Order: sequence, then C-alpha cells, then structure tokens
Amino acid sequence: MSAPEFNAPRLAINRVYTKRGDGGETSLVGGQRVQKDALRIEAYGTLDELNSFVGLARQSCIESGLDQLSAILHRVQHELFNAGSILATLPEDVHPLQPRVTPEDADQLEREMDQMNEELEPLRSFVLPGGSRLNAELHACRTICRRAERICVALEHETHLDPAIIQYLNRLSDAFFVWSRWASHRTHTPEVLWEPNRAASRTSKLNEPSTKDPAELT
Repeated sequence: MSAPEFNAPRLAINRVYTKRGDGGETSLVGGQRVQKDALRIEAYGTLDELNSFVGLARQSCIESGLDQLSAILHRVQHELFNAGSILATLPEDVHPLQPRVTPEDADQLEREMDQMNEELEPLRSFVLPGGSRLNAELHACRTICRRAERICVALEHETHLDPAIIQYLNRLSDAFFVWSRWASHRTHTPEVLWEPNRAASRTSKLNEPSTKDPAELT
C-alpha cells in the first residue's frame, strides 16, 4: 500500500511585501510570531539558501548534459521544501499529511550514491572544490547542507524535531560529495586533490637558495 499524498500548498501570494517583518519578527505556519534570529528560522532559512545553490548546480548539470543528476537535484529541491515545511511549524501544529522528508527519501539518496560510486576510483587524498564550476557548486551545496544539519542538531536540543530531517541532511551532504566526484568523472574533469606541501610555507622552502657550501654538494 502506497503512502498517502501530502497536502498540496495552500498559498495565495499576490503581494511580496507585507511590512509585518519590519520589526524583526516573522510568522510560523501556525501563526505564531517569532524573532527572525530564532534557531528555527535559521534552520529553514539555511535550507532555503541551500535550495538556491542546488538550483545553480542543476542549471550547470543541464548545460553539461548530465540529465540524470539534473533530475535528482530537481527532486532534492522539492524535498528541501518539504523539510522546510516541518521546520516552519511547531510540533503541535504539524498536520498528518503535511509535506516532510521521510526515511525513504534518505534511503533513495543512499541507493543513488551507491550506484554512482561504482563508476568512481577510490580516493587517495581529500578533494578540493574545483576543477569545474559544477564541481565547485556541488561542494558549496555540501557545506551549506552540513551547516543546516548542525543548526538542526542545535534546534533539537531546544525542542522536538522529526529525526528524519537530520538523517536526510546527513545523507544529502554525503550525496553532494559523491555527485561532485561523479560529475567530474562524467565530464572528464580531473579532480583537485589536497596536497599539503602546496602550502606557501612548504613551497617557499623548496624555492629558497641553498645556504650550503658548494663543496658540500659535490
């Protein structure tokens, strides 16, 4: 038996500005007014930021012909909005059919990671963001996702939080890493590996003139 569908959005946005936030407050789904610097607002605001960067990465996927990853990122954008729906709602106001992320969403990310990992060579060092615009954008997504996860963990210390949210964000940040490697592989872009001795303190020593007596070098 399939799970019941989530409720469709009930919105009527006919004017963007309301002036109600001029005092530094905003409204939750249940109508409660809270300060804009509240941890709950920081949590779903960071998901909104992440969603914007996912949109950038998806556009780069389209331009690179990576239709498979583009479709996945499009789905992830919807899932991030679903997670934001719950974060913007106090636990007592959550409707049974309200959009949310579920353990099944995290499971799907795992399956996709496993499938893409089969094409990749094992890593011999840490990877630096870069090599292509898409790779860097996916790493930006990864780090923003990690920040969202940390904020949600902090929020969980204050109130009840659906555990599926933190589970999903944890898997998603890992997925962005795999997707960045897979995208580089599919576009034949060399990965940029961490080389500790490329630091200025190391390279400067390599370029320093020798102070040894020339006779000692023979």
